Amino acid sequence: MKAWEDAFVYEHLEYYGVSKKVIDAMNIIDRKLFVPEEYSESAYVDTPLPIGHGQTISAPHMVGLMCEYLELTEGDKVLEIGTGSGYNAAVMSVLVGVSGWIYTIERIPELAQKASEKLEKLGIKNVTVIIGDGKNGLIEYAPFDKITVTCYARKIPEKLIEQLNTNGIMVIPIGDEFVQVLNKITKLEDNLRIERLSYVKFVPMV
Repeated sequence: MKAWEDAFVYEHLEYYGVSKKVIDAMNIIDRKLFVPEEYSESAYVDTPLPIGHGQTISAPHMVGLMCEYLELTEGDKVLEIGTGSGYNAAVMSVLVGVSGWIYTIERIPELAQKASEKLEKLGIKNVTVIIGDGKNGLIEYAPFDKITVTCYARKIPEKLIEQLNTNGIMVIPIGDEFVQVLNKITKLEDNLRIERLSYVKFVPMV
């Protein structure tokens, strides 16, 4: 299903610098399927939407940019902190291909269950949804090539850095309830390369 092809958002994503590769992946996954029915008319609007339990599905441009910053490639093993609706995991599953895998952690059981059901309905087989505390990562499946965090932390979580491969990338919002900055962190042999990208607004990591 070409969810975005005729929508305003398609060109809007290009304006933000999202590549054709990522836009094509987003075209495969219909955002409307991950949005509560009462917000379905806004599914293709470039804005966050509530999904219940005080959580949101990120705006399309933010999903696209975070995928872009992760530099996802076929075969990547990815950890996502904060499954939410499951939409971001679905898009990433396309980008890593059948040889890659997405492990996604959600602390709210109801959201995890809904996301699992939607992913299964779409026939997506390379995503594992786990109920748990994202702050601790997923040591049993580490190390990961990429880690994406869809909630803000007050500082860089050391446990997540430990679970990242050398030359791996983590994209995470850092800040507080008032000011957050999206960070791209590359784990080098003996230090971290930190790029501060843009101001953002996410729910907190709890």
